[in-house]
Amino acid sequence: MSLLIKNGRVITASEDYIADIFIQEEVITAIGKDLSVKADNEMDASGMLVFPGGIDPHVHLDMPFMGTYSSDNYETGTMAALYGGTTTVIDFILQKQGNSLHAALDEWRSRSDKNCVGDYSFHMAVTDFNEDTKKEIREFVEIEGITSFKTFMAYKGALMIDDRQMIGLMEEVKKQGGMVTVHATNGDMIDYLISKHREEGKLSPLYHYLSQPEVTEAEASERFVDMINYTGCPGYIVHMTCEGALNAVRNATRRNQKVFVETCIQYLLLDASLYEKDFDGAKWVMSPPLREKKDQLTLWAGINQGLVNVVATDHCPFMWEQKKMGEKDFSKIPNGHPAIENRMELLYSEGVNTGKITLNKYVEVACTNPAKIFGMFPQKGTIGIGSDADIVIFDPNLKHTLSASTHHMNVDYSGYEGWEVTGKVKSVLLRGKLVIDDNKCLAEKGNGKFIKRNKVTQYI
Repeated sequence: MSLLIKNGRVITASEDYIADIFIQEEVITAIGKDLSVKADNEMDASGMLVFPGGIDPHVHLDMPFMGTYSSDNYETGTMAALYGGTTTVIDFILQKQGNSLHAALDEWRSRSDKNCVGDYSFHMAVTDFNEDTKKEIREFVEIEGITSFKTFMAYKGALMIDDRQMIGLMEEVKKQGGMVTVHATNGDMIDYLISKHREEGKLSPLYHYLSQPEVTEAEASERFVDMINYTGCPGYIVHMTCEGALNAVRNATRRNQKVFVETCIQYLLLDASLYEKDFDGAKWVMSPPLREKKDQLTLWAGINQGLVNVVATDHCPFMWEQKKMGEKDFSKIPNGHPAIENRMELLYSEGVNTGKITLNKYVEVACTNPAKIFGMFPQKGTIGIGSDADIVIFDPNLKHTLSASTHHMNVDYSGYEGWEVTGKVKSVLLRGKLVIDDNKCLAEKGNGKFIKRNKVTQYI
């Protein structure tokens, strides 16, 4: 059925204007002032912001970790994302060492397919790069539409690959038109510090933070930046948290190198003082950990300087009972933070509303850049003729309070409990279908579509 959205203030990464939007058969077919078209349904967006559906390129749904699973599955996680204005997520498939990439894909699809409420795609995390997995890269890019390959420079014995494997993967991914992304922290140094603190009986959540000092991230980021410079492979650093790591990227621009950088909403807003709250600090145990206030200033500046390209979440929630697995030992606390529903509203409230970033920059880092970097633009990430009608209608003035008692994520606490936010998602369209309206979800599991992505070289 056709739909006409009237009188909204349309915001893209580059534009800001009042217009009507006409939608037919899942896509935007006309944009203009006072459109004289006949629609099956109309929505009045007067006084509202209208921007593209958000894209969160860093989530972990129904993910096995430390003997348990992240508490949001593909149904609850993508539904919560929709409530918060995020219409597409990119999750991570984790290869088991000794197994093929396709075996991992089959395992993740068994949990995701026909269960998602919103649209989704995958990154492929390569934990065992060898001659067999090398042959699979082309099939993932050309057949599966999975064009980004994550690597870990930490978690030895489970996820980490060494620099030799990293270089080999980069060369093959570049050849096939993909991108290598990285969890850039020095795993050996972190493992040493974890062991040291445990031996000294320092077991509270504060020592999770102290086991991953800024240097562990800065050193690994610089090493990754040098490797992608050598190989010429497109590279993207996930969940960057600190000044030292961003300086590695800033220095790379001196040799005319482009490196893509993602931070997460929590690193812009929260700091390491939360780890001093005895075991309650476990709510914010994630890797990398929260940093200092000076790092928040650096990341906000990096967004405006064009060095930080994406604001994601690294959404990986665990129930409080799961977090208590590490009540007597910080190293056993499941790492992760719930934010998939809060990202867009927090970024508007604490970024746009406070004057830290513009509305156009907001759409750029939350919607358009993820689509461009990961091969979904202009199908996703913008409001344009022929683009999927993934649209958020947003009240910029409505104040509300974040709380576990009202959020839709499947987790029994909030990292932002009691946080007053200015700006709220009112309605969300996914491919032209009204899926969220006045805090009600109108879509069911199976509504989400897997998005095959293009080679990454077209828009970067």
